[in-house]
Amino acid sequence: SAMRDSIQRAFAYLQGHKVEMGIGQAFDTTDYYVEAIDLLTNNVASEAGTALVVAINSALRKTPVLPGLLVLGDLTIQGNLRPVRSLSEPLQMAMDNGARKALIPIENKRNFLDVSADIMERVDPVFYGDPVTAATKALGIA
Repeated sequence: SAMRDSIQRAFAYLQGHKVEMGIGQAFDTTDYYVEAIDLLTNNVASEAGTALVVAINSALRKTPVLPGLLVLGDLTIQGNLRPVRSLSEPLQMAMDNGARKALIPIENKRNFLDVSADIMERVDPVFYGDPVTAATKALGIA
């Protein structure tokens, strides 16, 4: 499934960048169980690779992710950042559910201009160029 592929890409990325992220030993000595449930049962392709990198980094460092943060973006098989297809829908849903900031791939920066003024006013964009930077910004250590 698309979600399984996204999870595998995130773990491959973490394996290759664990030392750079400062989680090498913890990454190697931890067992992982990841379950993703499509609550809406709409079978929409997942773009959760960066969010998973952030979540595992947060768990291994025992450092919480900033409150009210939405994490957007996925990874290619090579570990490169993949921009999201649309910003308006996820930002609207996030805003409706209390998000105040959104980590957004830098490749989507120009798409932010298509977002409604209401969302722009209430959700601050935080752009990132790679998942390592996303993780440090999400944990407030950048």
